[in-house]
Amino acid sequence: MKLGIDLGGTNVRVGKVDNGQVVEIVTAASPSKMSLDESLAYLKSVIAPLVTPDVTGLGIGVPSVVDVDSGIVYNVTNIPAWEEVHLKKILEEEFKIVVGVNNDSNCFALGEKRYGEGRPFKNMLGVTLGTGVGAGVIINNALYNGTNTGAGEIGCMRYLDNVYEHYCASSFFTTYHNITGKEAAERASRGDAEALKMWTEYGKHMGELVQAILFAYDPDAIIFGGGLSSAYPYFEGAMRQAISSFPYPKSLENLQIRISQKPDIAILGAVALVE
Repeated sequence: MKLGIDLGGTNVRVGKVDNGQVVEIVTAASPSKMSLDESLAYLKSVIAPLVTPDVTGLGIGVPSVVDVDSGIVYNVTNIPAWEEVHLKKILEEEFKIVVGVNNDSNCFALGEKRYGEGRPFKNMLGVTLGTGVGAGVIINNALYNGTNTGAGEIGCMRYLDNVYEHYCASSFFTTYHNITGKEAAERASRGDAEALKMWTEYGKHMGELVQAILFAYDPDAIIFGGGLSSAYPYFEGAMRQAISSFPYPKSLENLQIRISQKPDIAILGAVALVE
């Protein structure tokens, strides 16, 4: 048995995993507004009930840059108190088990590679579409971290007057259409013409994001996850039309685009850190 933890800005999810299957899960609010000491005590209290004698390791994905070797996280998104936290050491001392720490998007990509839609592919990206745009990179069947787990952060690259994340995350809908992505998807599911037009516009931006990924990595596959990926049928057509102008047709011919099918894939990816 191992534990996988997905530490987000809204929730922290702790799953007990046995042979690639999540057998128990606990969800709690993220300690986003707590002090450093309060937040660490709180996190330990959420984890503790699942640390039974048969648990031999713990992996955790954190929305930040990470010193993977030392397990230190820096400037964690949505948890301001976590400017520099020696998380691996803290959790190993508390629970007396092996701990692995990595970026949350990397855990998503690793989970897809080991347990999800990415299994057939040697080179792939896992891209999460939600409040932000995160990405993890698999090269030659292995997770590529870069120096600080920042490899693959396509969403932060410049695009138009901002960055890709501004146009490809949920902020696109709130900023330009005064609606949430969830509401836009619900309206599109009812055939609302205005909502469908929003998704077409969004799909064009997503096509530009995919082209940036192709230029940078030329992967076998891109696996989309996160809340907005559930609306893929509404933006796929416009996205594919936008990438049809990519100058290297062979790359398009070989590229597979898939949607994550497992809601707990980031937990499974975190577990893979200690396998």
